[in-house]
Amino acid sequence: MSKVSYYTAEGLKKLRDELNQLKDVERPKASQAIAEARDKGDLSENAEYDAAKEAQGMLEMRISKLEEVVANARVINESQLDTSKVLIHSNVKIKNQSTGAEMQYKLVAQSEADLKSGKISVDSPIGKGLLGKEVGDTAEISVPNGTMKFEILEITRG
Repeated sequence: MSKVSYYTAEGLKKLRDELNQLKDVERPKASQAIAEARDKGDLSENAEYDAAKEAQGMLEMRISKLEEVVANARVINESQLDTSKVLIHSNVKIKNQSTGAEMQYKLVAQSEADLKSGKISVDSPIGKGLLGKEVGDTAEISVPNGTMKFEILEITRG
């Protein structure tokens, strides 16, 4: 059974653009590389041919995976998100209880995660620990060096 993933319209567009790039540009390049290597003679001793075939296999695997992700992707209407608890596409302001540092993150799908822009994956330890929490709750999150406690200060829509 395939896993449904939720994306912003922008995130899904990026996935579709990547898939189109792989199919329309990279796939013909891989076929051309195989044809050129085949023209160089004996295939049993042709490392260039073997490398081109392997690269094509990896490309086809990536295309297949992306097709599956796109087929099971759902776009979330962020204006209808419940802000009473932390969900995917929620903006959440948290406070580290041991350091007092406040941070703001947006919880997104794995492929949209970008820590520099404040987007963390719902599949990450912090993302999983925050899901379902409400304002005022404390999320205890196990990380490699122990347990971190975050207080949920605010939940807003994307």
